[in-house]
This record gives sequence, structure tokens and C-alpha cells, in this order.
Amino acid sequence: MSPTVDLSIVIPFLNEGANLRPLHAELVPVLNALGPQWEVVYVDDGSTDDGPAIVAALAAADPRVRSVSLTRNYGQSTALIAGAEAARGRWIATLDGDGQNDPADLAVLWPVIESGEAEMANGVRVGRVDSWVRRVSSRIANATRNRLSGDTVTDVGCSLRIFPRQAFLSAVRFEGMHRFLPTLLRMQGVTIVEREVSHRPRRAGESKYGINNRLWRGLADLLMLRRLRRHSIDYQVREPSGATPGKEAPK
Repeated sequence: MSPTVDLSIVIPFLNEGANLRPLHAELVPVLNALGPQWEVVYVDDGSTDDGPAIVAALAAADPRVRSVSLTRNYGQSTALIAGAEAARGRWIATLDGDGQNDPADLAVLWPVIESGEAEMANGVRVGRVDSWVRRVSSRIANATRNRLSGDTVTDVGCSLRIFPRQAFLSAVRFEGMHRFLPTLLRMQGVTIVEREVSHRPRRAGESKYGINNRLWRGLADLLMLRRLRRHSIDYQVREPSGATPGKEAPK
């Protein structure tokens, strides 16, 4: 029988071999201190470095560590879906595999879930250390997403967040959905709270994002989201005359 898991940490990675061991060494004591039963699911999104071998070694040493290996580079949204489908927890937390998210900030987000304040805790990066290209493209993309989607999310691009696994798996799937996750889950009635989290420079490796695959592709995905919202189905049922709410009307 599989052990009960409350919180599954899903970490997609692509050629982040040099960052995975240090990230994991930070993550484990944070999770142990949080309290819930946990697991970590690393998702290899088509790496060509030693990252998959490092994850295999971590999994061999700790049964709470699991791995999913995709046959090629599918993209972050697909990797997140694969990780969530493999996960066993009621709640999913996500971090980037590059180490720029501080695992200690899970202690800022988890109390939101544990207390019932909201069903999703979304990080807002402060003191960002990205290049000017990433900062500018992110700022433009955030403002444009909010304006066109009709939603208000401070930092859609922050990967550090906790949300219900089932709601995520029930959301409309498309490559790029990770950029709009708070909006997609809010469309399902999920309540969201934002919390400030830190942001760190990379220890090693290079960013996989730039103007072409971050800003322009994100804007194209936004048009898809806008169409989804316009054509989403929402309705309320009016109780039949004389019926008691919550009970079947007499025949």
C-alpha cells in the first residue's frame, strides 16, 4: 500500500545537473520542518547532461524521492503535468530546478494552505536577480496578461507556488499553461493568496528563456487563454418553486 502523502514537490528540470544536489540538500530539511508527509518528484524534460543520473541516485537513497523521465524536451507545462500525474499528494508545490527559488520560502506558503486561508499560495518574487532582458520581458508579460485576461496576478512567472493537485489536473491543458496557472485555477473556483518570496542568482548553468520563447510565445498563449475565458461555461441553478434548497423538488 502506498504511503499517505500530503504534499508533493514537483521540480521540472532541463540540463540542471550542477544545481540539483545543492537544491535537494536545501529542500529536505525545509520539508521535514514543515510537518506534512511529503515526497519530491523530479521531472527530467529531456536533459542531455548528468541531471537524470543525479536524480536516480537521490531516489535510490530516499524512497520519498521519485523521478519521471520524458523522452524528449516537451516544455515546462508538459513536465508539470507529468509530475502532477505521478504525484501522490493532495497538494502540489512547484519550484524551478535552477535553484533560483529558495526552498525555505515554502514555509511562507504552506501555512496559507494548512490554515485554510486559501487553496493556492502563489509566490511574488522580490529583489529579482535576473538579467534586464528577463525582468523587462516579465514585467511586460505580467501587465499584458492581467489586462487581456481580466485577472490580477502580481507575478505569474514565479514558479514557487502551492495548489490543489486535482484542480490542476482538471484544468484545460496546453503548452504554456504554466504561465497562467493562477488564472486557470481561479476559473475553477480556487481561492488564491499571494505571498512575497525571495529570488536568487543561478549557481550554475544558463537560463533556458529569452525574448523569443518567453515574451512572444507567452503573448501567443495569452490569446488562447483569452479565448478560453470568453467561451467558458458558467451558470447557476434556480431552485424550483416550492422546493427546499439542497433537496429534490417533489414530482
